[in-house]
Amino acid sequence: MNFDRISPVVLSALRVVAGLLFLEHGLKKILSFPPSPAPAGAVIHAAHAALPPIMMAAGYIEIVGGILIALGLFGRFAAFICSGEMAFAYFMAHSPDSFFPVNNGGDAAILFCFVFLYVAFAGPGAWSLDALLRPKRDSAR
Repeated sequence: MNFDRISPVVLSALRVVAGLLFLEHGLKKILSFPPSPAPAGAVIHAAHAALPPIMMAAGYIEIVGGILIALGLFGRFAAFICSGEMAFAYFMAHSPDSFFPVNNGGDAAILFCFVFLYVAFAGPGAWSLDALLRPKRDSAR
């Protein structure tokens, strides 16, 4: 099997899956969707407590960034911004609890940070709106 031939497609698959998972984190923060299963006998309140402004900003970055990354639209820029958000989130929210990511709950933040950093430098891959919309470069160059 020629892995070099299919690597742009695999990069696109990685980008789409990571973007959709990132979108889900933002939707959970802003819209409380998908809803968490309630323990037996728990009272469910219609409105959740107001988020601090920094969490609201993170949620909107995750929604907009997740959509753009999943579609591969402004893929490098969106991935770079989202990578930075995850680095910030890790050092602000996770690392003070413990040095070890497995103990501080920061595993996902680190993975998102580096996957998005890779997408920012590698590009969104063959199956992206960026690839569809950008003009074809002259192969003679």
